[in-house]
Amino acid sequence: MALHRIGLIVPSSNITVETELPALLHRHPSADFSFHSTRMRMHTVSAAQLASMNAQRERCTMEIADASPDVILYACLVAVMVGGPGEHRRVEGAIAEQLAAGGSAAKIRSSAGALVQALRAIDADRIALVTPYMRPLAAQVVGYLESEEFELADWRALEVADNAEVGCIPGERVLEAARSLDPIDPAEEEFGIPVLSAATAGAYSILRSLTLPVAIPGAGSLLRADTVPAAA
Repeated sequence: MALHRIGLIVPSSNITVETELPALLHRHPSADFSFHSTRMRMHTVSAAQLASMNAQRERCTMEIADASPDVILYACLVAVMVGGPGEHRRVEGAIAEQLAAGGSAAKIRSSAGALVQALRAIDADRIALVTPYMRPLAAQVVGYLESEEFELADWRALEVADNAEVGCIPGERVLEAARSLDPIDPAEEEFGIPVLSAATAGAYSILRSLTLPVAIPGAGSLLRADTVPAAA
């Protein structure tokens, strides 16, 4: 199988991206992937630390470019969204220019842009949202999605400030929050509507950027977009 090299720019305290993305993409039926990360110092999900983390972006971009990735995911959704409407386009454009100036042909995607792309791919107009963030930051995520013309029917903030703890939130707590929303593989079966996460949106965007089939089993309908139905 063809090998594709994936670069990840992640907050230093993040323990989810480097776990979830490989777990998803290694199930791809016709491609293989290697994953290479660089980290931006950030522990508490606060406006000040997010700004400090974003200031490290140029260093991290050139570090990961040295690994010659095919595509890079700038994997901190809220750090982009706090920049205001359309920020993922500006950030992706700035990183693309930096990569080109350094002689890298890597494609660039962001978690924020991937989420918007994924929601449009499933023709979502009215959505419900569960975030791990404190309410003020969660409200900025809501505003960002509204600026992209999605209707936020309802949302919940789990209010976890310690970014290291975000990756330890039990799945049942997320589902419990989702069940309290109006409206609202296991989550889709329970709710009867498409369910996606930052990880599945990131995987979708990476596959589309590489023009690979989006056909990963057991990861929700978003990642089955190109799955050929079994013959009757």
